[in-house]
Amino acid sequence: MEIPLTIADHLRRAELVYGNRIAVVDEPDQVAPPLPDLTYGRMAELARAMAAGLDGLGLDLGTRVAIVSHNAARMLVFLFGTSAFGRIGVPINFRLNAEEVQYIVDHSGADVLLMDPELEPTLGDVKVARRLITGEESDSLFVEGVEPRPWTPDERATATINYTSGTTARPKGVEMTHRNLWLNAATFGWHTLVSDRDVYLHTLPMFHCNGWGMPYVVTAMGGRHIVLRKVDGPEILRRIEQHGVTLLCGAPAVVAAVLDAAADWDGPIPGSGTVRVVVAGAPPPTQTIERVETELGWEFIQIYGLTETAPLLTMNRCRAEWDDLDAAGRAAKLSRAGAPALGVSLETAPDGELLARSNHVLKSYWQQPEATAEALADGWFHTGDGAAIDDENYAAILDRKKDVIISGGENVSSIEVEDTLFSHPTVAEVAVIGVPDEKWGETIKALVVLAEGATGVDEATLIDHCREKLAHFKCPTSIEFRSELARTATGKLQKFKLRAPYWEDMEKQVN
Repeated sequence: MEIPLTIADHLRRAELVYGNRIAVVDEPDQVAPPLPDLTYGRMAELARAMAAGLDGLGLDLGTRVAIVSHNAARMLVFLFGTSAFGRIGVPINFRLNAEEVQYIVDHSGADVLLMDPELEPTLGDVKVARRLITGEESDSLFVEGVEPRPWTPDERATATINYTSGTTARPKGVEMTHRNLWLNAATFGWHTLVSDRDVYLHTLPMFHCNGWGMPYVVTAMGGRHIVLRKVDGPEILRRIEQHGVTLLCGAPAVVAAVLDAAADWDGPIPGSGTVRVVVAGAPPPTQTIERVETELGWEFIQIYGLTETAPLLTMNRCRAEWDDLDAAGRAAKLSRAGAPALGVSLETAPDGELLARSNHVLKSYWQQPEATAEALADGWFHTGDGAAIDDENYAAILDRKKDVIISGGENVSSIEVEDTLFSHPTVAEVAVIGVPDEKWGETIKALVVLAEGATGVDEATLIDHCREKLAHFKCPTSIEFRSELARTATGKLQKFKLRAPYWEDMEKQVN
């Protein structure tokens, strides 16, 4: 017997087994009226009502429906109300500007865009066939008591398109199938031992790889979702104390924010001995990992992956063989990206690039067959990261071959930033690089050669120029003016030489 694996399975089980249990506690501090605490039965009703509402708009199955929103209970409903009933969800990074969001809406062919009301002042001019502001307006779309249009389950159908910054100025749409998402969620949940006793705090943006798949995992297991709209160290500790949180995920910047808040926390640290935190984006310093154990009393788990891999490729969790090590020794072991997760194969190419195979690797890049063929050449997914695999079969990420910077867990295309700086009339040459940063892991530095005779331009001028055209997280935090930039004999920028002085004391070329 073979039954298609689809996102509907997670919601169906939650409703069947845990229908009367509180499923979601919405963020109270938001512009839209928060949803009341939802049981899994009510969450399933709302997902069906959303699907029936999209039917009422005349949208065919397979239609793309986009959302740009901070974390919210309505976004959890969206993840199921679209994919579980045969449509394709397109979660968009709420940090992008209007031009970037417009590109994604146009490129994906989304017929509907749901928009958080807090974002309307900056994104209100985005053109789409139908735009609904989340809250009373989007809720009016729901048609309750009506079964959605039947969809024949197909695990190879596209469930979501998740856009990611890469090596070019324009993002690529990563097509994730139901099978991709189902198996990523199952594998991730198994490795992190998610159960019906877990209380999950959404510190990770839900748009990011569909919250790494945790919304599906926690729902299927009947855990409780605590929605956190914006990362704030003291508020994370307060929510953990208030709700008995046991699990959260995020970039190293989330860990840094919590450690900063813990230094001023009055009383025992919430969650000590019970919380596990899953971190990805770039390995934080070993000392930071050690502090999670010694100062917070939390379990630190490291994973590695990409939007194209749903994201789970590796898992690094403290194992029995490390129990006799001291905290510093365990932290050193946990600083690696990790060993292959269940069902994942890893290899390094002759040039050191990490290659991967798994059930979580993307179906394709939406409407970009050449990019798809390149990424999946020779039957392996090419991560674009340089890595070493040690004798224990643990991978450590050493460098990035793609021209991408990861700052605070967000991918930034250095080419996109360079193009923006080039658009300023005083800039003759520019190279954008990532440099180590204690809070964000890496931050964006631009090395600029000004045009001959250029006057009246300084660091603030160029940063402001970027802020007018790019989402703020993509903008340089510092600009250094140079008389020339290192190039090869053929005129190609030698970024490794430009980066070297900032990384010379670092063991790895990522942070």
